[in-house]
Formats: sequence, structure tokens, C-alpha cells
Amino acid sequence: MRVNGQRVLAASYAVRAGDVVTIALDRAVQVLKVIGFAERRGSADAARALRADVAPLPGQPAPRPSAVPALREPGAGRPTKRDRRAIERFSGEDEL
Repeated sequence: MRVNGQRVLAASYAVRAGDVVTIALDRAVQVLKVIGFAERRGSADAARALRADVAPLPGQPAPRPSAVPALREPGAGRPTKRDRRAIERFSGEDEL
């Protein structure tokens, strides 16, 4: 996670209104600008109103669209190591 371009290691890092937060998710990067804070916990719609999505910075690659998850048959049990490797190859996770 980065705040205003600086890597943040502490989970208790305080952000302020106007800060730009960069979050690396599973297969995408989200860049958000903090607009404000709520007094109390609210709904997801209220939380979305307190942040703004920011386009990627120039020179940075655009986030890749998330892949469609591979579906397994219900009741197939836990995947084996061989199955997990095949799933990783299929989803492109082994390239990272």
C-alpha cells in the first residue's frame, strides 16, 4: 500500500482528506483519493461517496481486467497440488 506515493508499512498510518492511496489487489491496482471521513460506520454507498477513483499515473500500465474464475464441480473436494498448479497456469498467476 502507498499513500501519496510513499510505501506504508504500518497498519496504523493516519490518512487525511486529499491523500491519494494506492492499493495493490490480487490482479489489479486501485488508486483512490480520500475525500472525507464519516463520523460513524455506514453503508457501502456512503463509503463510496467518501472516496474518488483516480486514473493510473502516466507511464504506469493500466490495471489488467480480472480473469473469469475457473469453476470446479461442486463436491469435487479440495484441489490437489497438481490441480492448483493447473489453475495457476490457466489464470496466469504463475507469471507473476
